[in-house]
Amino acid sequence: MRFRPCIDIHNGKVKQIVGSSLRDEGDRADTNFASELDAAYYAKMYKKDGLKGGHIILLNPAGSDYYEKTRRQALGALAAYPGGMQIGGGITAENAESFLDAGASHVIVTSYVFKSGTFYKENLERLLSAVGRSHIVLDLSCRKKEDGYYVVTDRWQQFTDMKLTDKVLTELSVCCDEFLIHGVDVEGKRSGMEEELVRMLGNWGKIPVTYAGGISSKEDLDRLKELGGGKIDFTVGSALDLFGGKLPYEKVKRYS
Repeated sequence: MRFRPCIDIHNGKVKQIVGSSLRDEGDRADTNFASELDAAYYAKMYKKDGLKGGHIILLNPAGSDYYEKTRRQALGALAAYPGGMQIGGGITAENAESFLDAGASHVIVTSYVFKSGTFYKENLERLLSAVGRSHIVLDLSCRKKEDGYYVVTDRWQQFTDMKLTDKVLTELSVCCDEFLIHGVDVEGKRSGMEEELVRMLGNWGKIPVTYAGGISSKEDLDRLKELGGGKIDFTVGSALDLFGGKLPYEKVKRYS
């Protein structure tokens, strides 16, 4: 169980937002924290502390007025910690290699593969051909229905018919090196984890999985380790004191 640090960039600034509030129209989001420090600052910190495998997320889409500003911040972070971090947000088969060349260890793919409630397997195959399985992290962010957790698309607003099961995880694992899974309903709310989801992921545990969503205390981390059998890596955003929360970064980083 390792801590995977994050750098989320929205409108050209390092931020922590309430994930379910994100809207492309008007580049709007409910913000928990906005930093006056740039993305490279955080990347250098993570490098100094030996934290590998964290993720940089561009929260503005390519058509946004803020996209280039956000992208420049991301590229600065990659340059500050080459090979140390993953990157996601608008990744496609056409641009993935450029981010790897800029210093990313992996690309995190979301909307290119899951969009408008549909799984585009052919796009995942294109990405595989472009950069290879060892450089791909598949984002399976999900929300709960009565019968389980389902992958969601379009800024986490639209459900797909893909239910997360052991079979689905196993089938998709041949196409990626890792999974990144947000418990969307608790993302950015500091309200505790999706425990049922964490337990399922820990029981599966065939390739690395990073869980995000709701972790806000040392007790949550202990519970994560228990439920996930020590197999699930984790990321913490708005709950960290780095980003305005109360959970000490100096303690959390020791999980690496």
